[in-house]
Amino acid sequence: MSVTIRPIADSDAMAAARAIRKAVFIEEQDCPPEEEWDGHDATARHLLARIGDGTAVGTARWRATLHNEMPVAKLERFAVRKAYRGDGIGTELVHAAIADAEQAGFSTQKLHAQAHLETYYARFGFGSTGEHFTEAGIPHVAMVRSSDAPGAPLDRTDEAAGA
Repeated sequence: MSVTIRPIADSDAMAAARAIRKAVFIEEQDCPPEEEWDGHDATARHLLARIGDGTAVGTARWRATLHNEMPVAKLERFAVRKAYRGDGIGTELVHAAIADAEQAGFSTQKLHAQAHLETYYARFGFGSTGEHFTEAGIPHVAMVRSSDAPGAPLDRTDEAAGA
């Protein structure tokens, strides 16, 4: 399946991304809407994945934040429509978000991974900070990667359902 991932540049693409996030996080995972719509969308960089026929199937966002008092990119809101999971779209979204953040000058990225996806994100070079917490009723772990430090290679072959 061919997938194209591009930064969101118009309101139609943003509406498609919001619909995907609503389906995945609010409807499937019972995330409270007020936690999903957290106020960071206006300042975040959003990505939208489309398959060959133009159907929007996945999304992610990243934003500048701090980690240990240093500016980093926080990658978040990775969502793939249920019917398209297992096709590598989540993996491509992670690669695209990392590359986009690095192109913007952020050699270090962090994320709050759902705990069951910790091993999945480790494949991209993310390591646990040891911080475990609950977000929207779901166990999470804080993870960080840096292109300046040695780490796990970026594996383009594995896919997590709903990453």
